[in-house]
Amino acid sequence: MSKNILNPFICQGYESPDYFCDREEETEKLLSSLYNGRNITLVSPRRLGKTGLILNAFHRIQSENKDAVCIYIDIFPTQNRHELVNMLGTTVLNDAMSRGKAFGRKVLNLMGALRPMVSIDNMTGLPNVTVNIDPAQAEMSLQSIFAHLNRINKEVFIAIDEFQQITGYPESGTEALLRSHIQFLRNVHFIFSGSKQHLMSEMFLSPQRPFYQSTDIMNLMPLKEETYYVFANSFFERKGGRLDREVFHELYTTFDGYTWYIQSVLNRLYESHKTVNAVEQLHNTILSVTESKAPQYESLAHLLTSNQFAVLRAIAKDDVVGEPTSKEFLKKHKLPSASSVKTALEMLVDKELAYRQPDGYIVYDRFLGIWLKRL
Repeated sequence: MSKNILNPFICQGYESPDYFCDREEETEKLLSSLYNGRNITLVSPRRLGKTGLILNAFHRIQSENKDAVCIYIDIFPTQNRHELVNMLGTTVLNDAMSRGKAFGRKVLNLMGALRPMVSIDNMTGLPNVTVNIDPAQAEMSLQSIFAHLNRINKEVFIAIDEFQQITGYPESGTEALLRSHIQFLRNVHFIFSGSKQHLMSEMFLSPQRPFYQSTDIMNLMPLKEETYYVFANSFFERKGGRLDREVFHELYTTFDGYTWYIQSVLNRLYESHKTVNAVEQLHNTILSVTESKAPQYESLAHLLTSNQFAVLRAIAKDDVVGEPTSKEFLKKHKLPSASSVKTALEMLVDKELAYRQPDGYIVYDRFLGIWLKRL
């Protein structure tokens, strides 16, 4: 292994291929598209492993080409165009600074219009660059960033996560602006990833939109259960224990194969047990994780109207709800009219508290669903 860590079940970030389960086919598809000059769109619900897959692909790229520039940004927190440009500019400049003083200074001079500010990180002692552009200069600054990336004699790979966020920016034409620059970049390749499938589909599959048919499309599916089990059990075996197959099956089905939830539970099982051979061990661990999140879920509940909370709790009770406005569902959970349930549900979906999958609505946060069900 490239590095030994205390707990091999990573819940945040990316460590190395040793701690990354499978996704070999998906990684190869990503790399094949990028290496052959095709941008790619990656779509899946949150917590299924999009970010890990992207970072695993970037690890491969940089192991094969140390000069390659790999940039990952998650634009979910951005609210407008200039915040997007700030984030992209800051990431690009910090990458340049990490490549040596001479190259970093050259890039700083070339991109001076971004008004970069250099400080020293107190923890690492390394220079850190932040960008704070004038909102009125966002379009010009974006052009400056892409012009720099196009000039450097390196292959550049940029992943923009939660890309659908740009559809909510107050400025009009952000999609068209990005597309107008991206289509002329020779050595810059993009991964556009997002978790809101309907928005991502509209952006890339609608003939009226600027990004129409401009990329390959990949929909991410859960890891295969057997593959995931073999991966997870191998870590327990290395410390002289084991993970029972039936226990893992219960864990996998409880969370429908969603990677982040499974990793969160495996992390705690590995912390507490050498061998996991009883479903009771699993249930106690899931309950412990859920209870640790109770304060934040209680705070969330206070932000919802009574009707919204009632609908969310009813969905949790049924696990999956195919017809949330049906008479049967309303009567069973003592909900008000179908119209009020529909209004509440639209808000819950918009806030990503509920999620519509092919067989019906679920509570998006699986731990929240368990907490609601236990109330």
